Amino acid sequence: MDRANLENSIKGLTNLNGNGISGLKSQITQIQSDATALVNSAKGDFPNETSAISSSVDALKNSVTALTSSPSAAQVATVVKDAANVVSSVKSFSNATSSQCS
Repeated sequence: MDRANLENSIKGLTNLNGNGISGLKSQITQIQSDATALVNSAKGDFPNETSAISSSVDALKNSVTALTSSPSAAQVATVVKDAANVVSSVKSFSNATSSQCS
């Protein structure tokens, strides 16, 4: 359940409906909340994967928090890179949990 919530929150990044930076920051808050729930429930069984999720979500939150109302191309590129790292870390977690549960 926690994994599905986090995956849905990440998908929400692609559907901000023109809410700009404030919508992005709001979505990041939801991602961070869902990531914390997932990490807390799975860190005992998947310490490496959950640590990667925490680190990547923290980096994304920091890069989004640093955005100004008129972000530079470099700032946007950092957010995109950090978002891709979150997706990658969640995918690695998903793969690890799928193989564990098979």
